[in-house]
Amino acid sequence: MARGKLRIYLGAAPGVGKTYAMLSEGHRRVERGTDLVVGFVEDHGRPRTEVMLHGLEAVPRRELTYRDATFTEMDVDAVLARRPAVALVDELAHTNVPGSRNAKRWQDVEELLRAGIDVISAVNIQHLESLGDVVESITGVRQRETVPDEVVRRADQIELVDMSPQALRRRMAHGNIYAPDKVNAALSNYFRPGNLTALRELALLWTADRVDEYLQQYRSEHRIRSTWQARERIVVGLTGGPEGRTLIRRASRMAAKGSGSEVLAVYIARSDGLTSASPKELAVQRTLVEDLGGTFHHVIGEDIPSALLEFARGVNATQIVLGSSRRKTWQYVFGPGVGATVARESGPDLDVHIVTHSEVAKGRGLPLARGARLGRSRILAGWLTGVGGPALLTLLLTALHDGPGLANDVLLFLFLTVLAALLGGLLPALASAAVGSMLLNFYFTPPKHTLTVQDPKNLVAIVIFFAVAVAVASVVDLAARRTHQAARLRAESEILSYLAGSVLRGETSLEALLERVRETFGMESVALLERESDTAPWTCAGSAAATPAAPTADGEPATTREGPAASSEGPGASQEGAPAVSAAAPGARVPLRPEDADVDMPVGDHLALALNGRVLPAEDRRVLAAFAAQAAVVLDRQRLMGEAEQARELAEGNRIRTALLAAVSHDLRTPLAGIKAAVTSLRSDDVAWSDEDEAELLAGIEDGADRLDHLVGNLLDMSRLQTGTVTPLIREIDLDEVVPMALGGVPEGSVTLDVPEELPMVAVDPGLLERSVANIVENAVKYSPPGQPVLVAASALGNRVEVRVADRGPGVPDSAKDRIFEPFQRYGDVPRGAGVGLGLAVARGFAEAMGGTLTAEDTPGGGMTMVLTLSTAAGRPPAVPDLPAQVTS
Repeated sequence: MARGKLRIYLGAAPGVGKTYAMLSEGHRRVERGTDLVVGFVEDHGRPRTEVMLHGLEAVPRRELTYRDATFTEMDVDAVLARRPAVALVDELAHTNVPGSRNAKRWQDVEELLRAGIDVISAVNIQHLESLGDVVESITGVRQRETVPDEVVRRADQIELVDMSPQALRRRMAHGNIYAPDKVNAALSNYFRPGNLTALRELALLWTADRVDEYLQQYRSEHRIRSTWQARERIVVGLTGGPEGRTLIRRASRMAAKGSGSEVLAVYIARSDGLTSASPKELAVQRTLVEDLGGTFHHVIGEDIPSALLEFARGVNATQIVLGSSRRKTWQYVFGPGVGATVARESGPDLDVHIVTHSEVAKGRGLPLARGARLGRSRILAGWLTGVGGPALLTLLLTALHDGPGLANDVLLFLFLTVLAALLGGLLPALASAAVGSMLLNFYFTPPKHTLTVQDPKNLVAIVIFFAVAVAVASVVDLAARRTHQAARLRAESEILSYLAGSVLRGETSLEALLERVRETFGMESVALLERESDTAPWTCAGSAAATPAAPTADGEPATTREGPAASSEGPGASQEGAPAVSAAAPGARVPLRPEDADVDMPVGDHLALALNGRVLPAEDRRVLAAFAAQAAVVLDRQRLMGEAEQARELAEGNRIRTALLAAVSHDLRTPLAGIKAAVTSLRSDDVAWSDEDEAELLAGIEDGADRLDHLVGNLLDMSRLQTGTVTPLIREIDLDEVVPMALGGVPEGSVTLDVPEELPMVAVDPGLLERSVANIVENAVKYSPPGQPVLVAASALGNRVEVRVADRGPGVPDSAKDRIFEPFQRYGDVPRGAGVGLGLAVARGFAEAMGGTLTAEDTPGGGMTMVLTLSTAAGRPPAVPDLPAQVTS
């Protein structure tokens, strides 16, 4: 008997409509004549779902008694006896009542599938077993009912049912999902916009992985080798060398630019096991790529370019990242290299990126002097080839009875001279020419073993040999120098281009620029020194220094590149001539005066760039001068930015003072005028006031005094916040002790309070919290329409407690939600007598002073909700909200 097919509707969150979609599919199949029954569908009291059940045959459920309560479950035996073509079974992750045929509903579904019955089911993304910890960290709710991922993955069809968080919250506010008494709790806990967005992303990513499996299977079955660029996959080719970490990080940055991109690092080893890769370095690179969210692969292959391309096409990759070849120039005679071969054979489907890299602590700018560039070992090899090579060649040729002849001997000695020039430069080549001509004369030119030459032709041959050897050595050396000069000019142009680009980009980090100088010239430390006048002492405006690493084999500390030293007091600060840095490593001395540095470059009359580490050749000072000029520009820009920030703060202060004067001139004078008029009336002897009139006038005085007290209190609070003198006294307290006290200033019946007693205690300043809540509630009551009370509700989620103040007023657009928290801001057409616009600014300031937050969001159905988030008291267990049963069932 053929196994039945399983179709699953995967919901991004509860309430998105997966059951509705499943029932709609059932109606479509019934209309086509399919024999379909409802094995189990729960409508949860939702009218639209209940309507969709009409017209579908339902198999009677089985009743079970557990702990003196009666429950209904799907009757598997009845469905098997009915043997329909298709069965609808909702809530795949449901746990059956003890005593049922199977423990889980997905096991019931497995029985139906084995019996050849097609099943259409539904499940939410949060019920997948592998995502339990992730969902709990996002929502604070542990899912008690789960289904193994493999059960869902084996489904023949998976259809994602999705809905935007805003639309889902509107559905809930309209009562389409939960009962009205459960809506507020759900909206403020599980169904927060951030939670719904995260669950939606989980569902999309999980479904995308499943789609990718289908795609790989299809490509394999149809033998499709070309790349389908449905998703960015970046393959990083590793050699086990030190450049691997750079390549992995570069690929990770490339993947981060596109959502859903994937990084696969691959190391290809030969089948004979011979490799130059460092196992330790490969282990580090494996850890790095996994930490960055990628995967590591070890592949065996004889031809590395072919194996790399085969792997890339096998995983449907779209890009390959390789490092610049670490081979020496002469090694290219053995082939073009892996990078060039892969780029040539990749075809139009694969993009190949060649990433440059450098060894740590070698600098990344100008080449050093030629001798230093060749290195001691190479110069030594040149001298050994130029002097020792001819001697060994002479021994070999003299050992032969019949030599190759003088002409061939000359060519062999000429080859050694050219080789000496390639290895060690001009001097070893000249020495090789001199030694070779003498040996040719003494051992191979008649009369042998004398320095005389019998045949003039042989003398001409030796002279020509010496001349050709010198000419070839000179040409080779000249070509090497020209190559070095070209590389140097290229490096200079790159550096100058970097400096010009930094000016255009407006980069203002002086420390980063000095670190670039230090790396470029391979110095130990760099400092920008400044003095106010010719007689004033030098001060350090910024510096960068190398820090010591682990000792080397000879006991000396190795120097590695480190980030710029942090300034302790800002640009230009110093203490008695000491540089303004917080750390300087031993051995990385930061110069305090230009004369103390190994290299100094003056910039104008009062600035100098000082470097320690080695003496630079004159040719390097041209680029150093460009760096020094740029450092001066960056320093000026930093100071101008500081002055601009001070000017902005002064302008903000002036704006606040202007607004304060306007508030004092109008908002404060209005209640004072009322109080003055009432007092004047009471003191008047011309009018005999009745008791009711006197009471009304006194009530007006009291109301004006209260308004005045409120305005002055907000002004004083804002002043304390502006000057940073608010010092909260944090202690543990219950919300139900503070929040009711904050509602004393609002009209009776204008607020509905919902603060559960079982909430955990919060760590706050009770006085600041009361003022914050009072300001928020007064603002909400002010905008709420008549007959629509403001809801003040509190709930716990994880290690935080939220106080939500929701009104049904006109609301605020997203573009103005942050602006309403600024001082002296009132949104909309609000009368001047409504206040000075400090209530929400003071509330947010007090909330942040206590370590909390205050944000604004839309109220589903219209209005605005202020969300005050507070931290729970230390040592209290995280709270698990009491959510509707449908969320976890």
